Amino acid sequence: MRTFRRMLTVLLLWAAGPFALRAQPSLPAAPAPDGLPHRAYRPADSARTQNENEKMAMPQITIYTDGSALGNPGPGGYGCVLLSGPHRKELSQGYRLTTNNRMELMAVCVALETLRFEGSDVTIYSDSKYVVDAIEKRWLFGWEKKGFAGKKNPDLWQRFLRVYRRHRVRFVWVKGHAETVENNRCDQLAVAAANDRARLLEDCGYRPE
Repeated sequence: MRTFRRMLTVLLLWAAGPFALRAQPSLPAAPAPDGLPHRAYRPADSARTQNENEKMAMPQITIYTDGSALGNPGPGGYGCVLLSGPHRKELSQGYRLTTNNRMELMAVCVALETLRFEGSDVTIYSDSKYVVDAIEKRWLFGWEKKGFAGKKNPDLWQRFLRVYRRHRVRFVWVKGHAETVENNRCDQLAVAAANDRARLLEDCGYRPE
């Protein structure tokens, strides 16, 4: 019964949308059922069934991201499109002085931080080899072990790792400025944000070379 209630809660929240302004904490784990005879309750089977049910209830998320910097370094921005079932969310923000790679990586961080449910299955499409290869080829985890010594953008990579580990995430590289509709939309959002001088923020983590 408690597992059912947990699933029902997840589904009701999911109906309201899988995206939030800020990442939300995961729901508390359901306790073991009470009052069952000892031989009727097998914890391993119960846990397995609960995990399978929760996995079925978790949303499938598709994310497109892009970053832009006018001058590189220069004014920059990121754009994100998040899709899940009938839900869609677009995000963008511009910065006064930054780089293209920082905006590509920040787009991924912000998109993942927007997800409401921990443990979501997420596929991220990006045209940034800098981002995709660092993760899919697992270079990032070697950098982490070495404290990001000699690597650029350690603040954003650490920020990414914190939210990356809350979900099941895979990356897919797509060619930029090609036929991927949502990637092109992200490019439009990023460029527009970079050009919106009235709303540009400070990229506090940017360090000029």
